[in-house]
Amino acid sequence: MGQTNFSFLLLCVGVFFFSGCKNSEKNLIPEALENEYSVSRELPQQFGDYWYAGKAEITSYQLTQERYGALRDGKAVNIYVTEDFLPEVQVKANNQQEGNIPVMKLNQTKKYVTGIYPYSVMTSVFQPTHVTSHAIKLSHSMQEWCGHVYIQLNNKDAFEITSHSYFQGEADQKLSLEKTWLEDELWTLIRINPEELPTGDVNIIPSMEFFRMSHQQIAPHQAYGKLMQGDSIATYTLTYQELKRGLMIYFSSTFPYEIERWEETHANGLKTTAQKLKRMRTAYWTQNAPNFEYLRDSLDL
Repeated sequence: MGQTNFSFLLLCVGVFFFSGCKNSEKNLIPEALENEYSVSRELPQQFGDYWYAGKAEITSYQLTQERYGALRDGKAVNIYVTEDFLPEVQVKANNQQEGNIPVMKLNQTKKYVTGIYPYSVMTSVFQPTHVTSHAIKLSHSMQEWCGHVYIQLNNKDAFEITSHSYFQGEADQKLSLEKTWLEDELWTLIRINPEELPTGDVNIIPSMEFFRMSHQQIAPHQAYGKLMQGDSIATYTLTYQELKRGLMIYFSSTFPYEIERWEETHANGLKTTAQKLKRMRTAYWTQNAPNFEYLRDSLDL
């Protein structure tokens, strides 16, 4: 291959890679959500260098979970990764194409045992990275020996929520709520730009996990948000006076704002805590063969 042709090929590859990471702003605002996706977010170069390197960030935590008035030992895992999202059907895009929205995805899992039977909890959040908006989608599921529950929220003209549960009074529900802050999206917003966290008096929808644990109707509540910046660790506190509940998230005060631990205070006075064990960056979706199982030891799982 001639030098000229080779240089042109490198240029094309570079343009393709850059556009895949940046996603031109003209494609970020789907017509159906134009009002919601109307403000571009300027991201620093280090954001692209870290989050578009073809790896996910996986962090394991030692979990102490309140359930049924007692504290249970377990493990939690936060998996953060960026991906392309289809804005209309609101699922992961298989291919790069015009109209995709770049999002940061969080999959948070918790596993613990209550007496004889185990709990498995997972919450997924899909947060647009290049525009300031609420999460475009979130889902929550909980499995235990009594049965399982599932909630999905889609950000459309309003928050469209579908909920399924085996509990009486919660079986199959659909509701529409006006858009407001979501507690579940705070975890992704910290990783993108913690300066955008809501502070002061906040109208916010608590976590889907809270609603299913407490068997309350999904609805917004008043809370007070506070962000405190330390030299190495920043703290975000969310306090619900009416619910007698609080959430504190501790994260590194400089990029990439890794979450080190968190605490959740419950109405009964007990406190759920999670403390970082191990962290790694890896393309876990390529590591599903048996010979990769040793990596779970690297995460203390």
